[in-house]
Amino acid sequence: MAHSIMTEMTKDLMADSLKLLMLTKPLNKITVQELVDGCKLNRRTFYYHFRDIYDLLEWMYKKEAIAELQKHATYNTWQEGFLNLFLYIQNNREICLCAYHSLGREHLEKFLYSVTYQLIQHVVDTQTGDMQIDASHKNFLANFYTLAFLGLVVQWLQNDMKEEPAKIIEALSITVRGSMINALEQYESLNMKNS
Repeated sequence: MAHSIMTEMTKDLMADSLKLLMLTKPLNKITVQELVDGCKLNRRTFYYHFRDIYDLLEWMYKKEAIAELQKHATYNTWQEGFLNLFLYIQNNREICLCAYHSLGREHLEKFLYSVTYQLIQHVVDTQTGDMQIDASHKNFLANFYTLAFLGLVVQWLQNDMKEEPAKIIEALSITVRGSMINALEQYESLNMKNS
């Protein structure tokens, strides 16, 4: 137990050091040596926990932002999870913009896609219940909603985060409300017709 607490504390120290460095320079210009100097650790400790700085960044985002998404993996609570993600980005503006500009849109989208897709896939599976729906249709639906959400996040970042996150989520919620169930019901009808 004490070892896992120390490990978590060490990772947190490295994440804090990375955040400070990201306020002043692009991610791809930050070295492991600078990072460990900032938290009074050594390179070996860093490499014991992470492959590289991008691995640390991914761990940091999973711990701080993505955990909020996963807490709200139901049809009735997904809005709160996505709102918390927008608020995390807004509250960590400089760091998130640094990552966005350093990693590029493609890397950010791949990372967000993987975690968002898992959440939405769970919501789709939950909503499916006893319905007889082909897995390819459920996957299509999860992919569709994931891409729509990612598009909103990326556009918001590109527009300098001007729109209030709550307004984005409210509009998204209104747009999505009922459409997932409707799509699932239509897929079930299609499946029954093709059987």
